[in-house]
Amino acid sequence: MNRTSPAKGARPPHEVVAAALRERIDSGELPAGSRIPTQKDLAGEFGVNRTAVRQALHELKRHGLLTDTGRGAPPTVARAGASHEAPKPAGTELAERLYEAFRAEDVTIDTYSLTTETLNNALARPHRSIVDGNLAPRSITMRVIIPSPEAYLALPRLVDDPDDRRPLDRLHELQRTWATALRMSLSTFRDRYEIPEVSCEIRTVAATPLQKLYILNGTEALMGYYHVVRDEVSYRGERLDMFDVLGFESSLFHFSGAPDRQDKQDVAFMKHCQEWFDSLWDTIATPLDPSDGRYG
Repeated sequence: MNRTSPAKGARPPHEVVAAALRERIDSGELPAGSRIPTQKDLAGEFGVNRTAVRQALHELKRHGLLTDTGRGAPPTVARAGASHEAPKPAGTELAERLYEAFRAEDVTIDTYSLTTETLNNALARPHRSIVDGNLAPRSITMRVIIPSPEAYLALPRLVDDPDDRRPLDRLHELQRTWATALRMSLSTFRDRYEIPEVSCEIRTVAATPLQKLYILNGTEALMGYYHVVRDEVSYRGERLDMFDVLGFESSLFHFSGAPDRQDKQDVAFMKHCQEWFDSLWDTIATPLDPSDGRYG
């Protein structure tokens, strides 16, 4: 029986299959460790050929949702935290780990970055699952540190004129856009989906972030470095030749400080990350007033 056969003119068949399987994993219909149906069964269910099924499975494996079992057997649903794969791009890795973090009753997220763009994009998956009723945390507490709009930052900057303020003006506009979107997302969790306790506070420091850090539920840290690139961007009708940083596609390294972890390096690094973030938050980080017109 074909439950969700893609309609003509819709998304490519492999995307439809991948989306349906992802939803079953998210909802728990396919729990961690369970085998998914065979390629033959999936092809029959969705009314597609096996090439589309293989493409869908490859995509899910690439995102760490499936694990090969070998000997031609169907892949199994990956267990959270069990992956020993190479570091993934920030957008992919944060989305996966953030979804797992939202399974907790009380969710805490501490982040230090240039903007909140990657965080906003990563929230899409847990947001969707909260809407569908598959996730229902009791509280969400988010603490965000970004650069101060008054600070003179080393990056971004024009290639030929480091003192030109336009790259920084552009950055601050992006910060404002993403910070406003972040606050709106969190308020939606509280007001529309009735999560009892939701808090999102943004503070700034007068420093140039050369790395990004995400601390999830006080038990795991994701850290990666920004790559400096030369890029030409459009800003207010002009083309700017500038040195900028790329964070969305840079790799994030995962460290777990969970009580059952045996890796003392990971546990120590996790503890160090939390202490470092708290030291900024409690000393030189300046709270932003949501009504000041700069960050929503």
